[in-house]
Amino acid sequence: MTAPLWQKDDTKIDAAIQRFLAGDDVLLDRELIEFDIAASRAHADGLVTIGILTPGELRHIGRELEALSLALREGRFVLDERFEDGHSAIEHWLTQRLGEAGRKIHTGRSRNDQVLVAMRLWLKARLGALRGTCLDIAAAALERAERDEALPMPGYTHLQRAVVSSAGLWWAAWVEGFLDDATLAEDALRWMDSSPLGSAAGFGVNLPLAREQVADALGFDRLQINPAYAQLSRGKFELHALAVLGQALLDLRRLAWDLSLFSTSEFGFVTLPAQYATGSSIMPNKRNPDLIELLRASYAVCAGARSEIESLLSLPSGYQRDLQFTKGPTLRAFGRGLAALALVPNLLRAVEWDTGRMRAAIEPAMYATDLALERAAEGVPFRDAYRDAASLDAAMGERTPEQSLAARVSPGAAADLRLSDLRARLGLMQLSGPKR
Repeated sequence: MTAPLWQKDDTKIDAAIQRFLAGDDVLLDRELIEFDIAASRAHADGLVTIGILTPGELRHIGRELEALSLALREGRFVLDERFEDGHSAIEHWLTQRLGEAGRKIHTGRSRNDQVLVAMRLWLKARLGALRGTCLDIAAAALERAERDEALPMPGYTHLQRAVVSSAGLWWAAWVEGFLDDATLAEDALRWMDSSPLGSAAGFGVNLPLAREQVADALGFDRLQINPAYAQLSRGKFELHALAVLGQALLDLRRLAWDLSLFSTSEFGFVTLPAQYATGSSIMPNKRNPDLIELLRASYAVCAGARSEIESLLSLPSGYQRDLQFTKGPTLRAFGRGLAALALVPNLLRAVEWDTGRMRAAIEPAMYATDLALERAAEGVPFRDAYRDAASLDAAMGERTPEQSLAARVSPGAAADLRLSDLRARLGLMQLSGPKR
């Protein structure tokens, strides 16, 4: 391992302790180092503004940071156990190639605000991806809602047959749900769109750092002003981002639950294409909906990450090394969650309904609510109509699912799904893009 950035001449390094201190940072920083490089470039620009670096030194640093980025992308430079973390690797690269100019790059910053700004940029990118993926899911569900708008199916409460419903209504629920999830991601992105760079170790520095200039260069909407709060926001911002990711994964969990139930022999409403199922290692007759089940399980990874970080944040103000452990859970949860959500649009487009099984599952008793409300509309007190409807089996048996759906005229119900409103909302969000 190269010497730690903090090593002094009188410091003895114990290799076992150093490995424990570094933890998984080198592996995790492989995902963050490009953001760290971008922040280093912007920080160098700011150092020129205040006279720490010369324009010539800035050109050399910019060139070498670009060379490091290219070497990383091409696999010619690997972040490995030689380095304590991504920050030390960047500084080592610059120092080895530029000498004194490379040793100046850390002026006015700490690894504390380096990791803060790298994580902040990473979270912005991931929340933007989450927003886009949720919109893709909503678009796929809307396509199906428009195609299957009048297709009858049983509606369930308590997992018991309740009323006549439609596939259109079922699909439209996921449209609106994932539109809301996209909105949550956009709101979270806007909230955390603030630059902590230049807060150093949490107390500022005795240099007139060009913090606003650097924040703007990195595409941040505003500055995170107070350096102590910048430290307090570590973990807080990650928790909020995970909460937003969790909302989308909770919707995915319930969607996957429905598809899992509907694809069982007992329901038989849904057929999944072969690529979405696997076989059993011992039972030749089995086709298992493994993908659906793993999509359903993805929320657990996010919930575990939130629990880890919440457990860490019983800390006083100021930086504590415990905060190093906020990085791994956040990267792991977004990695799993975004990968799961990305599979959903094509899955939704591939779902095939067994319309015969769905119609056969609609039984006369499921018209009782319709009948009770019809009698209430005629002036019968609803509680009387409610009791009467339970005994009028003959009247219910004469009805059809299509009649029931056509009469369901309350806004959002089967006869008035408001799909045009959902399409308009989706279109506006697709056009607007996430706010900076």
